[in-house]
Amino acid sequence: MRQGEVWVNNLKAGLIAEHDEGYSFQYDSVYLKLAKTTPVSLTLPLQVDAFKSDFMFPFFDGLIPEGWLLEIVEKNWKINPRDRMGLLLAACRDCIGNVSVIGNE
Repeated sequence: MRQGEVWVNNLKAGLIAEHDEGYSFQYDSVYLKLAKTTPVSLTLPLQVDAFKSDFMFPFFDGLIPEGWLLEIVEKNWKINPRDRMGLLLAACRDCIGNVSVIGNE
């Protein structure tokens, strides 16, 4: 199982994980109790229960670079372009925007 911490506005928002059955994302209980929390995306609203999917959540898949930047990531870290979790963990530590994913393998 591979997993990564999901950070929103420099606050630990939750954990994304890859399992044999697919993927899961769960908000951190401390994050949910904060006064002004925002969801990671509109497709992942704030809730206690974990989200589960057979494939990478579209929001997180959208964070992965494309084009020439993806080619650089693939070559530098020797990651297969079909390994979406590997790409997410390698390339999304410092994304454009307010969401980051930090590998926790």
